[in-house]
Amino acid sequence: MLELDEIDVGYGAVQVIWDVSLDVAEGETVALLGANGAGKTTVLKTICGPLTPMDGDVRFRGESIGGLQQDEVVPEGIAHVPEGREIFHDSSVEENLTLGAYANRDGMAERRREVYDIFPRLEERTGQRAGTLSGGEQQMLAIGRGLMSDPDLLLLDEASLGLAPVLVDDVFDAIERINDEGTTVLIVEQDVHNALRVADRGYVLESGRVSLSGSAEELAEDERVAASYLGG
Repeated sequence: MLELDEIDVGYGAVQVIWDVSLDVAEGETVALLGANGAGKTTVLKTICGPLTPMDGDVRFRGESIGGLQQDEVVPEGIAHVPEGREIFHDSSVEENLTLGAYANRDGMAERRREVYDIFPRLEERTGQRAGTLSGGEQQMLAIGRGLMSDPDLLLLDEASLGLAPVLVDDVFDAIERINDEGTTVLIVEQDVHNALRVADRGYVLESGRVSLSGSAEELAEDERVAASYLGG
């Protein structure tokens, strides 16, 4: 479904990604792991539009999307849930979800029902201002808003950041369910334990380069991953 082919990416003249290649097959959950500053968010921004590769290509279902902007990528079937949530704080939960469907309004009520099934807390707060939700509820809303475009591929950036442990479990359980129900997921995450719990495969990014890749089981058992990210 998604292919990154030896992409180089930078901010202006400052290069931060070198020769990164990865792929995501339809129906998979793939984790992109690494320490803060490794370049994970930059990779997502290159897929979904704010950044354009300096070299290499990004392909979605075989078609190059490396030069598309974010508003052009969403109709292709890609939704991005950014780090920091970026919800509309003064709008209600329901209004936030409605805004998520701006590019695909057909079946909006049914998709909202599906989001509420995954995140019952949001239904309980449907008329509440988003800015008054807890951090975990805001993360659920950000993911739900991404699902409202009915994406084929969901990009999740640090879904667990800043959440209490019990809410982290809830969010990763929801990611697992979203994938089970047919949405392909690429997740960027520092919580390596939970990411590998829900992922089929993973890549480790270090200083802008892929240093390791393999199945979730292989990465969880790799001494380098254990020493660097799992406390082993």
